[in-house]
Amino acid sequence: MVPVSEQTDEQQVTGTTVAFLGTGNMGEAVLSGALKAGVAPGDVVVTSRRPERGAQLTERYGVRATTDNVAAVAGAHVVVVGVKPKDVGSMLDRVADALEPGAVVVSVAAGLPLSFFEQRLPAGTPVVRAMPNTPALVGAGVTAVVGGTAAREDDVALVETVLSGSGHVFRVAEKDMDAFGALAGSGPAYVFYVVDAMAEAGVLLGLTRDVARRLAVETVLGSAKLLDETGEHPVLLREKVSSPGGTTVAALRKLDDGGVRAAFLDALSAARDRSRELAAEHG
Repeated sequence: MVPVSEQTDEQQVTGTTVAFLGTGNMGEAVLSGALKAGVAPGDVVVTSRRPERGAQLTERYGVRATTDNVAAVAGAHVVVVGVKPKDVGSMLDRVADALEPGAVVVSVAAGLPLSFFEQRLPAGTPVVRAMPNTPALVGAGVTAVVGGTAAREDDVALVETVLSGSGHVFRVAEKDMDAFGALAGSGPAYVFYVVDAMAEAGVLLGLTRDVARRLAVETVLGSAKLLDETGEHPVLLREKVSSPGGTTVAALRKLDDGGVRAAFLDALSAARDRSRELAAEHG
């Protein structure tokens, strides 16, 4: 897994026209990130089923909006497919002939392999599969990308730049996409689960609900920053908090007794397996 440089090359996306087909929460997150990465609002067209949603995005970002996917892809250098997985096949059938020669098709539809797109698009169409997670909504996401058989290095690099405004971008092998999804894609839900549990425990110990939630959130934020900025292994940082015979050791022993580590291993394996099942269902 190769991390992409955090520096955004705005020259690379200057004049790049991008069509976003489907702009739900994740599609909007990618849209917002693309604009931060240097794509000009005037070079962006978004589609939605409801005209009022398109009007909302136009007002918020200054982009063009339409309900016509075929019209949206005309002239676009990059086409981001963000509709629901069950709708992707029929949508590709409609827009395939309208794609510009050499246009890069980017999938952010969960669970659909590159082959799903390559079988439905004109031969030689470069396809890049991307998987962002929900912190992309606040520019702090983690996104995996992998290029298809016709995608050149320049195609994948362009997509990486467009996506870099949403957070960190990593290039992976397609065989690792299910594992990436289990860890980073579903990962925010695990963190929210832990934060909720910590806050609930704080309430049980007598803190007000607002204070307990704030303490849990700030503790997670601070701990993540410490991990990131020091580069130390989490075990070493954990040991620095865990004085022999102290309160933290007593707490960690209870977590071990409860099988928390094993539960995380089982949880990620279950997420990976379900991802494979979904891909088989759509394939």
